[in-house]
Amino acid sequence: MVSAEIKKRVEYLRAELAYHSKKYYENDAPEISDYEYDMMFAELKRLEEENPSLYDATSPTQRVGGKALDKFEKVAHAYRMDSLADVFSFEELEDFCTRMSDTIDTPKYSVEPKIDGLSVSLIYENGIFVKGATRGDGSIGEDVTLNLRTVRSIPLSLPEPLSLTVRGEVYMPRAVFEQINAEREAEGKPLMANPRNAAAGSLRQLDSGITAQRKLDIFIFNFQGGELYADGREPQSHTETLSRLAELGFKTLENVGVVDSYESAADHIRYIGEKRDSLAYDIDGVVIKIDKLSDRRRIGEGTSTPKWAVAYKFPPEEKETVLEDITVAVGRTGVLTPTAQLAPVRLAGTTVSRATLHNLDFIKQRDIMIGDVVVVRKAGDIIPEVIRSVSEKRTAACVPFMMPERCPSCGEPIVYDEDGEAAARCVSSACPAQLSRSIEHFASKNAMNIDGLGPQIVDALLDNGLIGDVADLYTLRAEDVQKIERMGEKSAKNLIEAIERSKSAGLERLVFALGIRNIGAVAAAALAKRYKTLENIMNATAEELCEIEDFGEITAKCVVDFFSHEPCRELCRKLSEYGLNTEAVAAETGDALAGLTFVLTGTLPNMSRDEAAEIIKAAGGKVSGSVSSKTSYVVAGEAAGSKLTKAQALGVKIIDEAQMLKLAKGE
Repeated sequence: MVSAEIKKRVEYLRAELAYHSKKYYENDAPEISDYEYDMMFAELKRLEEENPSLYDATSPTQRVGGKALDKFEKVAHAYRMDSLADVFSFEELEDFCTRMSDTIDTPKYSVEPKIDGLSVSLIYENGIFVKGATRGDGSIGEDVTLNLRTVRSIPLSLPEPLSLTVRGEVYMPRAVFEQINAEREAEGKPLMANPRNAAAGSLRQLDSGITAQRKLDIFIFNFQGGELYADGREPQSHTETLSRLAELGFKTLENVGVVDSYESAADHIRYIGEKRDSLAYDIDGVVIKIDKLSDRRRIGEGTSTPKWAVAYKFPPEEKETVLEDITVAVGRTGVLTPTAQLAPVRLAGTTVSRATLHNLDFIKQRDIMIGDVVVVRKAGDIIPEVIRSVSEKRTAACVPFMMPERCPSCGEPIVYDEDGEAAARCVSSACPAQLSRSIEHFASKNAMNIDGLGPQIVDALLDNGLIGDVADLYTLRAEDVQKIERMGEKSAKNLIEAIERSKSAGLERLVFALGIRNIGAVAAAALAKRYKTLENIMNATAEELCEIEDFGEITAKCVVDFFSHEPCRELCRKLSEYGLNTEAVAAETGDALAGLTFVLTGTLPNMSRDEAAEIIKAAGGKVSGSVSSKTSYVVAGEAAGSKLTKAQALGVKIIDEAQMLKLAKGE
């Protein structure tokens, strides 16, 4: 029997922790120190462990995660989670408002920030949070309940026993994103691209303990259905539902405005846009909705988007900063790439301090000088790029950039390609920079996928004389790796295991990993499919290679040139001797997609794009990284970007994940 005193103490601790969690995570107004909170949490956890009968799924201790799943189960949404039609200009917004005015008298609009995250539904039964799911394709999502329970701003119970479903946007706060990337950089791991991708990846972790560490947050932006009031009252407007949801303990959207005209809507969009940089989270636009729910019903729904709402998407964010210097990096193929060193500037979710300048022609065409004020943006909200210099702000201290005459890594003279490229190249086979980049490429995700072998670890292995080429990776021992700074026993063991697993990657990945010039993942797959073994590829002639679809003379020459060098052939022999699989891994499961080319874009609901690509290739299809008139299908997921836009412009057929799977099965 549990004493009344212990029960009372547990109830008190739960109430106190819930109160202080809300003050910290939602109101940003903590009243106690982290230490005091942690002490109460530890006491509650101890009391619950000592008294299992006091278990409560809504206790604050149930947020820490730690349970791992084999896979996510599918969830059919009771209320469809539609996407919104996008508008990209105030003219398009005015057209929308005009259509609304033509349909209903004196419409009012809710104007609210569009959080750049991952959309989810939360289901409550009798006031208890019972299930959470991703949007998926709008009808079917994934059950991520365990992961959502780790989001501290999601109430596990409501103050009233209501049964309802709400929709929200899970996001990663900017400060958390920066902290995680700083830790990943120190560990030599690849950096996350932006907070939105980081949030999506964190929410889809099979281990909820990992999700808990990512400190995700959420804004609730819609009442989907169910009971909003205990007496059965129906809400009259969208903004009323937001106010009511806030009363029930949900963290609702900030900076929401209610307006009655296009002009006022445009003004509020500008207001939100001006606040964009000061927010603790990323937004990528503003949503404009008819506020009155009866007006929405009168306007009706479209085929895949509601007619009563649009999303105004911000144009690519551009900012001015100072180009402080131009440095030159040597890539794995010897190409010298000038890189702009920028005064740090916040751009599309991250702090940008570098951007590639590609080559000397690029710099000349944009009239870029060291010391210039330049305009920068992120291509596709991911890759920083310099658009132009601001010539009117140029000073006498600005100086032109000159490409070095010798390789900055090995000191050998550089040459310019004879095939018309503007690239400057170091052709020394002993160039240490090329060796380092080649090993990094060899270990990368789409190549041999050696987890944990990032740039810093590669450099440390080289600096300590533990490796001299990629083949030497397979001679490493854990005790040798452990001697590297910041590599403990467990980290060293994990790295050796990852290297060992990579032996079974197969021919396609191995050919790509070798870093042959002009041979990307698609070309590597074509070579593996045609020749079956590495030895066959090594002995192929240029004439034979040209018979492969999309292989021209230049690509064929690159393959022949690579394998004509004895050091390259010797490297391949060593890899084979060390136990790497040099044969094609799996036979095709069919030819349902033979002759078809696919492009993948956005976040798919049930698999990664790499997994989708494997399915397409297994069914005989091709996967390309860019959209063209030759593209058969674009497979679009959530938050699809410029590839989707280009496909629409070219009239390429756009399908979702489910349709792609049906095609792959020959249905």
